[in-house]
Amino acid sequence: MILFIILGVVAVLLLVAALYNGLVRANVRVDEAWSDITVQLKRRADLIPNLIETVKGYAKHEKEVFDNVTKARSAILGAQGVEETAKADNQFTSALKSVFAVAEAYPDLKANQNFADLQAELTDTEDKIQASRRFYNGSARDLNIKIKTFPSNIFANMLGFKVREFYELEESENAKVQNPVNVKF
Repeated sequence: MILFIILGVVAVLLLVAALYNGLVRANVRVDEAWSDITVQLKRRADLIPNLIETVKGYAKHEKEVFDNVTKARSAILGAQGVEETAKADNQFTSALKSVFAVAEAYPDLKANQNFADLQAELTDTEDKIQASRRFYNGSARDLNIKIKTFPSNIFANMLGFKVREFYELEESENAKVQNPVNVKF
């Protein structure tokens, strides 16, 4: 009888250890995914001053566009947490669309190799940001499932694991992404 009790206690301890380790792994994956997003957002923000300087040389009278991009860049670099970062990222994306809309009006600028290189680099960075968002959201989903399902939910709550927010576009931003920018001069 004592042997069964000991085996039962050992089995419960192994189950608790496995559940805890699974929660820790999932939590670390979410932290890693968030780090990937912040690295790519920083990379994009670092590219913007070069892009702006290139465009400024051609479009000196578009000061408001450049001011909006500068403000949006500052907001994204200073953002804290998922929700604030997502909001700043949405503003930054809108501001960048304005820069490219301005570039469309200047054929010489579009033909400039420096501008083309920066645009290609920015496109690559945007692809990496999208991949990072997907990885983050997938990792957050996996952690949230572990936190909310039985029996790991019991231990997750006791051990202080928290549900993570998804990195989502705002509803109004969703509509902007689905509809291309309409440029009229």
